[in-house]
Amino acid sequence: MRSQVLFRIGGSTSPHQGKEKINKRHTARCSPASKNTTNQSYWQEQDLELGTLAPLGEAISSTVWSSPDMLASQDSQPWTSDETVVAGGTVVLKCQVKDHEDSSLQWSNPAQQTLYFGEKRALRDNRIQLVRSTPHELSISISNVALADEGEYTCSIFTMPVRTAKSLVTVLGIPQKPIITGYKSSLREKETTTLSCQSSGSKPAAQLTWRKGDQELHGEPTRVQEDPNGKTFTVSSSVTFQVSREDDGADIVCSVNHESLKGADRSTSQRIEVLYTPTAKIRPDPPHPREGQKLLLHCEGRGNPVPQQYLWEKEGSVPPLKMTQESALIFPFLNKSDSGTYGCTATSNMGSYKAYYTLNVNGVDRQGTKKLAQSSLRRHKTPARCPRPPAPTTPSSAGSWRSSSSCCSSCSSSSATT
Repeated sequence: MRSQVLFRIGGSTSPHQGKEKINKRHTARCSPASKNTTNQSYWQEQDLELGTLAPLGEAISSTVWSSPDMLASQDSQPWTSDETVVAGGTVVLKCQVKDHEDSSLQWSNPAQQTLYFGEKRALRDNRIQLVRSTPHELSISISNVALADEGEYTCSIFTMPVRTAKSLVTVLGIPQKPIITGYKSSLREKETTTLSCQSSGSKPAAQLTWRKGDQELHGEPTRVQEDPNGKTFTVSSSVTFQVSREDDGADIVCSVNHESLKGADRSTSQRIEVLYTPTAKIRPDPPHPREGQKLLLHCEGRGNPVPQQYLWEKEGSVPPLKMTQESALIFPFLNKSDSGTYGCTATSNMGSYKAYYTLNVNGVDRQGTKKLAQSSLRRHKTPARCPRPPAPTTPSSAGSWRSSSSCCSSCSSSSATT
């Protein structure tokens, strides 16, 4: 809070002289009172050379910022507030004054063009509309705000002297939907890949984050580059990670965070495909077969790609029982001779996996009651990472591959009774 006034001192005067020569310009500033003063303020002077003529007893100039001792000046000082608006939105500029001193309020833009003087429109811009005009308030709105509208707006009241208040309008640039690049084709299990994400048009610069499903991915720090318009920014980020079979079909999401979005989600996702070796298990139908019943052994293969070939074998039997694209082995009428251990090899172009099933069919007991067929299922605890076998052309050639494959023939197995 301070006040400044320029006045004359020095030079000779007489009752017959109406003017005096000003040898110096004194600048007096009003400061808060100290404990040793009786008034509410005191004056400090600084001598400056001037050398002009002015009427005696008249101040050369007066500029008032504000004064604690001048209540009328305070009441005539308008006030407003800074505003923040999202590009494309609407901002309301409100200016108020307590004592208008029979003068009107005026709004002008950063280029000092008058927008409204009281209720009178001064600039032909249909985006600018009058909201309220009274002797104590002038409020206007600007719709469809653009980045070019940012700046300092001035509210003035034409008292003596003219008093002004400033309102800084900040326009937020909305970031565009991010774009993910770097994904070209299917990935193999345990392969490492790098994806990049970019978003333009934010002001101030936005931040990018990564996630895989609900899991956060730690990417590189967001890089910032100014756009050609000199007002907004383009941000980019990259993330590198190793894929597993659990990632097959997962969505990698890049999200942009910015205050203009007000919590709304703005993101892009990239679904990835992961190729991995197959697994298999044998499922009997019915689960508890009886002697004389029909039994189907289903070899359920899983993987990406899904196994396209199934080879059925019975231990001790040469050649293999069946090689087909169908996964089921059928026993039309179950009898004792069907007892034994059966193996199913599921094959895709990513490799092979072999599962085992042990079937034990009992005869009729002394009382003539048919006994249940006892069966047990054996399969690998972990997938067998077998290389893809050569595609057999005949059952005999497929059987020779089985006997020579150390990968599948040496796999450990476990037993379970069904």
